[in-house]
Amino acid sequence: MPETIDLLLLGAGQLVTCGRPEKGPRRGPALSDPGIVEGGAIAVSKGRIFAIGSEDEVLSAIDGAQPTKTIDAGGRVVMPGWVEPHTHAVFASYRADEYEARIRGDSYLDIERRGGGIKKSVRDLRAMDEDILFEKSRRRLMRMFEEGVTTIEIKSGYGLDLENEMKMLRVIARLGAETPLDVVATFLGAHQVPPGYDDTESYVDVVIDEMLPAVADSGLASFMDVFCEKGVFDAAQTRRLLEAGRNHGLGLKVHSDEIFAIGGTEVAVELGAVSADHLTKITPDGIRMLAESGTIGVLLPSTSFGLASRHFAPAREMVEAGVAIALSSDFNPGSAPSSSMQLAISIACSQMRLVPAEAINAATINAACAIGMDSETGSLEIGKKADIVLYDNEDYREIPSRAGSNHAVLVIKDGSVARELNDFRSRSEVGL
Repeated sequence: MPETIDLLLLGAGQLVTCGRPEKGPRRGPALSDPGIVEGGAIAVSKGRIFAIGSEDEVLSAIDGAQPTKTIDAGGRVVMPGWVEPHTHAVFASYRADEYEARIRGDSYLDIERRGGGIKKSVRDLRAMDEDILFEKSRRRLMRMFEEGVTTIEIKSGYGLDLENEMKMLRVIARLGAETPLDVVATFLGAHQVPPGYDDTESYVDVVIDEMLPAVADSGLASFMDVFCEKGVFDAAQTRRLLEAGRNHGLGLKVHSDEIFAIGGTEVAVELGAVSADHLTKITPDGIRMLAESGTIGVLLPSTSFGLASRHFAPAREMVEAGVAIALSSDFNPGSAPSSSMQLAISIACSQMRLVPAEAINAATINAACAIGMDSETGSLEIGKKADIVLYDNEDYREIPSRAGSNHAVLVIKDGSVARELNDFRSRSEVGL
C-alpha cells in the first residue's frame, strides 16, 4: 500500500484504458480494442496510477485507505489524455488569407512561391519578441489542455537561422516548465531553405555544421525532423541531415509523402526513425516498408481538412497492412490552424474510415510511442502518469460523432485536477 491515495475516481460509465498487452504500439486488429472497463475506477498516488479496474477491484486494492480527493464520474467516459506527436504550436501569427486563397483554387505550392506559407511564418516569428511569442504560445497550449491534450510535441522550424531556431527552442522549453502539459521538443531547422541561399546544399551545410552542434549542446531538443518534399529537401539531403542529427544524439522524424512521394518514408525506415509523418501520398511500397518496421506512421487529418483537400492519407489500407499509425492535429498557423484533437479524431473517422477506437488508440498510446513517451503516458495503466480526462458523454464514440463541441469537462494532470468546467453536471445530459 502507498502512504496516501491522493485521488480516487469512481463511477466511470466507460473507462477507456487504451492499455496494451505488450510493449510497442498497437497494430492491426489490436488497434480497434479500446480496453473498456464498464463501471470503472482509478486510484492515484503521488501522481501515478496505483490501481485501476472495476470499483470493487480498486476499493479492494486501496484496502480502506481514505483518499485526499474523490471524484464521481457519474457514468461518464473516462480516458487517457490526448498525446499530440506532431505540432508547430509556436508561431507568431495565423495565415487566414491563405485559407481563403486555397478555397479559391490556389495550391500550397502556389502560395509558397509568392512568399506565403512557411516563408511568411518565418518573417513573422523573426520579428516577434521572445516573451510575446511565449505568451501567445502558452495561451494556445492552455486551450488545447482544456480539450484534453496532456502531452504535446512542438517543432521549431519558423526561425531557419541559428538565432531564431534557438529562440523557438527556448520558448518550447518554457512551455514545458510553465504549463501543465508535458512538452517534447523537435528541432526542424530543415523545414525549408530561407531566402539568401544560392542553393539547397549550402543551407544543408549550415544546418549540419552550425545549427545542429548548438542545438545538441543546449539540450533543448529530443528529436530532429526534416521536410522531405519536392522543392524542399530531397531524399539524399534528408538522409544526410538525419544522419548528422543521429550523430548528435537526437531521435529522428521525417515529414514525408505529403505532396509528392520522393522517398522520405523509405529513408525514415532505413534510418530507424521513430516516425514518418503526413503520408498523404504514400506508395504501396512505403506502406509495406512501414508495416515491416518499427517506424510509426503519424497521420494528420486536420491538414488535409485545412488545405481544403479531399485527399487524405490511406489510413484504412495502412491499418490493414499492419502499419502502426498515430494521429495528431499538425496544429500550425497555415495548413492546419485547428488545435482541436477532438476534431482531428472526428475527421480521421469520417474521412479516413478509422473506427472510433482505432482513432482514439492512435491519438493516445500510439501517439505516445511516436514521441518516446509510451512508458509514461498514453494509456491508463498501473505505474503510469495519472493523465486522465473526463468527457461529458455516455459512450466514447460520441467524441468523434458529435463533432464541433469540446466534450472534455475535467482534466487531471499528474494526479491533480488541473481544469474543471464550472457547473458541468447541472448542464449535462448524462444520467438523466
